[in-house]
Amino acid sequence: MLGYAYLVVLAIMFLPNARPYYLLPVYPMLFAAGAAAFEKWLSPPRLRWGKPAYAAVLLVWGAAAAPFSLPLLSPETYLRYSSFTHLSTSPISRYPSGPLPPFFAAQFGWEEMAGEVAKAWYSLTPDTRGRTAILARDFGEAGAIDLLGRKYGLPHAICGHQNYYLWGPGGYTGESVLTMGFRRRRLESYFGSVQEVGVVYHPYSMVHQNFAIYHCGSPKLTMSDLWQRIKLWD
Repeated sequence: MLGYAYLVVLAIMFLPNARPYYLLPVYPMLFAAGAAAFEKWLSPPRLRWGKPAYAAVLLVWGAAAAPFSLPLLSPETYLRYSSFTHLSTSPISRYPSGPLPPFFAAQFGWEEMAGEVAKAWYSLTPDTRGRTAILARDFGEAGAIDLLGRKYGLPHAICGHQNYYLWGPGGYTGESVLTMGFRRRRLESYFGSVQEVGVVYHPYSMVHQNFAIYHCGSPKLTMSDLWQRIKLWD
């Protein structure tokens, strides 16, 4: 029953092109069942040599594949190893990842992001900073500010992505906003003033995590209307 249940869920995941790691929790159960089956199949005396042979194959393949699931190599060494073996990880995001696969690319750029936003933040006058929101496009950017921005004295970010949307705009009016991850053309439909005040870039980060920081003012929408426009639930 459990085996058939896995196949049904696997088929359901394929239909909407769901991310491959959604099924990871089920595999320990399947590995246990498979191990019991292999032990039974290889129990006849004439096949007992298959047990150490099978274990050796698992060890060799596991060692070869380990750098694609664990951060064992530097980015430069990983890229050379991937090129040499012609192996890579499966994509787990609809966003392009750059030179590294998403699993590794997502580990880079956050410190630099918080630092660049801090530079933009402190380039504003003290009076302006007191009423300026830091608006992130997705929860990763917002999390970088909330976690890594503490040492710079940055306020919490606001964001319309997933649960951040539910937490609201934090009482900001939209009269002064530092944005992260938004395109200028989109911002110009929301604000009368859009000025580039910084650039976030890391050669190994996800491509969409490299962006310009804009200081926006003269809002064309109320904050309530803007909040509905930037809602992102992907």
